[in-house]
Amino acid sequence: MGIISWIILGVIAGFIGSKIVNKTGQGLIMDIVLGIVGAIVGGLIFSAFGASGVTGLNIWSLIVAVIGSVVVLWAYHKFSGKRTL
Repeated sequence: MGIISWIILGVIAGFIGSKIVNKTGQGLIMDIVLGIVGAIVGGLIFSAFGASGVTGLNIWSLIVAVIGSVVVLWAYHKFSGKRTL
């Protein structure tokens, strides 16, 4: 995937993940960063269980990235001391 695809996927996954975790979002830049990291983490998690991870800019990759983003956001809130609702 190209850098533009990762950014687009990161924005969407970070936004959806932040709405799931704390309902308010982290801000545009933090949503992008956590979304991209979430896509990588989601890909690693799914690969560890034998499923395909992020394969491109498609719905499966978005689902994987959102799940990874939720995991990353949960860990971010857990270790940064910010509370989730």
